[in-house]
Amino acid sequence: MNKRAIMSYLLAAVLAVAGLTGVANSQTVQAAASANDYASHTAKAAIDFGVQKKYLWLDSKGNFYPNSQITQGQFIASLGAIRGLKEVAPVPELPVGHWAKVSYEQAQKAGILAGVKVEPNRLLTKEETAALVYAAWKPIRGEKNPNLTNTGALITWGWMKPAPSGQPKFREDLPVTRGEAAEILRYLWKDKWQLEQGAKYADEFHKSLKVVNGKISGKVPKGDGDFMIRAMFVSKQNVKEGFLNNESFSISINGADYMSLVIINNNDSTDAGAFMYPKLPTFERVDNTRKFYKVKGTK
Repeated sequence: MNKRAIMSYLLAAVLAVAGLTGVANSQTVQAAASANDYASHTAKAAIDFGVQKKYLWLDSKGNFYPNSQITQGQFIASLGAIRGLKEVAPVPELPVGHWAKVSYEQAQKAGILAGVKVEPNRLLTKEETAALVYAAWKPIRGEKNPNLTNTGALITWGWMKPAPSGQPKFREDLPVTRGEAAEILRYLWKDKWQLEQGAKYADEFHKSLKVVNGKISGKVPKGDGDFMIRAMFVSKQNVKEGFLNNESFSISINGADYMSLVIINNNDSTDAGAFMYPKLPTFERVDNTRKFYKVKGTK
C-alpha cells in the first residue's frame, strides 16, 4: 500500500470516529460552514448540492475532505440515499451497531452488493466505483456496455472523468477522491430526478388521450422550464405533425400511423423519457427511454 493510500485509509477511520461516515442513518452534521476545506475546490458545487439533497455529509466543522480517497462504505451510503432505499437484507459481515450496517443491508436488498466483498473502509478505485454505480443503476438504465470495462463505460456515458492526459483514458486502477465521487453522485441524483419527472409527464399525457368522433385528442403537459415535451404523430405517408408543451391536439384516426412522446431536459439535452404508441388508435405504450446499452436489432 502506497503512502497516499495509507493516509487515506487512516483518514477514513478518523472520519468514522468523528461522525463523517457518510451514512444517512447517522446524526452527522449537515450544515455547511462559512469557511471549510472545499471552499475553493473544483467540486464545491457538487459537494454543496449533495449536502443540500442529504446524500453527502460534512463533519462537525463543515469539512468534507475532498482530496481524500472515497471509501466503499461512504459511497454505498450515498448510493442508498440517492436511490431512497428502505428495505433491507442481512449483511452478517458487519456487526450490530456498525455505522454502515443499515446502508449495506439496504444495498444488499437492492442487489448492489452482488459480487462485492463487504469492506466499508476499502479505498475505491475508478473501476470499483463505476461497478457500484452500474449495480445501483441497473433497475433504472439497465446493463452497461458489455464491450467496455465499468470504468470505460462510465467515462463514455459521461459520468466519470477520464484519466489525466498522457495516461490510458480508461485506466481502471486510479483512486477516486471524495470530490470526484461527489461529482459522480450528482449525475446520479439528477438522472433519477429527471426520469421521475419524465415518467410523471408521460403519465399525465397518457391520461389525456381519448378517441372521439374518429379523432385522437389529448394535450401535451405544460411541464416547466426544465423540460421540453413533444408529441409527434406520423402518418402512413410519413408525414409528421408535432405538438409541444401545453399544446392540445386533435388528429384524424385515418391520418395517424403511430405517435411518439419525448421529454428532454433543457439544461443538458439529456433524455428524461421516450415513449412510443405503435398501434394507433389503441394507446398501447412502449417505454423507449434510453438505456446504458442497447443490443443491436432490439427496439
